Amino acid sequence: MSKLDAEIHIQRNPHPDFKKVEAGRTPWNTSLEWDIKQTIKPDWKYGDGANDGGASLKKHHVEIDPYEEGRPAVFNYKLLISGIIPRPIGFISTRSKDGSSTNLAPFSYFQVINHDPPLFTVGYAGGFDNAKDSLRNLNESKECTINIISEHFIEAANSTSINAPYGESEWSLSGLTPAPSTIVKASRVKEAVFSIEGKLESTKEFESRATPGKKTGVLAIIEGIRFWVREDAINEEKNLIDPAILKPMSRLGGITYGRTTDGIELPRPDYAQTVENNEEAKKLLKPKVDGQ
Repeated sequence: MSKLDAEIHIQRNPHPDFKKVEAGRTPWNTSLEWDIKQTIKPDWKYGDGANDGGASLKKHHVEIDPYEEGRPAVFNYKLLISGIIPRPIGFISTRSKDGSSTNLAPFSYFQVINHDPPLFTVGYAGGFDNAKDSLRNLNESKECTINIISEHFIEAANSTSINAPYGESEWSLSGLTPAPSTIVKASRVKEAVFSIEGKLESTKEFESRATPGKKTGVLAIIEGIRFWVREDAINEEKNLIDPAILKPMSRLGGITYGRTTDGIELPRPDYAQTVENNEEAKKLLKPKVDGQ
């Protein structure tokens, strides 16, 4: 199935005339800056549970069998990408083994999973037998760069999801700038605040449960071997990136993206200090059993 056919099947865009709909929306607020606020309930204490006063306990849930007879697999896709949000976006740059073709594309089946060694996962739709450009290049060359998408180039980044034929460059269509990497041959995105050079560590191919024998996905594990951070975003120790400079964009459901402007801080509790020395908290302790 081609990218165009997939989009028609998924129907990700609910707007027949998107530009008309967008024209009626509030303009982007450029004045919003990163701000750390109080948590929702600063006086929360052990045993309090949710901070909504019990309102969520009055709601009811719907049970869904992902393999229910007659349920299309695309329903699971739409459900998951609208419920697992916000998702970080891996903006992946690859190059074919012979160097004749490059690819640049965003992936929201993406996450960091380890720091020693630095490991990242990227999920690809479809199997190796029908690999899209990015997976094809990654599997052949065993390397890539991972770039984090920021507000200042979100439109350009989104444009690279176009269904361009293999061999045609998304770089020129997007107007983004390729920058040289040190170890891998794939370019990094110059506009990105944070980029990672990566080597393919391993892959795993998945098979459909509904249609046995059909390959429906590939998981790629990538090891980060070099980091690039814009100098105004990194601290002196080179171990912390400023979210006020990074301004990361995330993926929500459908064609929706999210921005990050507010944060809260919640210290990770220490058992000895916060429970053993707290008589009220100690009264709440029970054995580790189901249903407590």
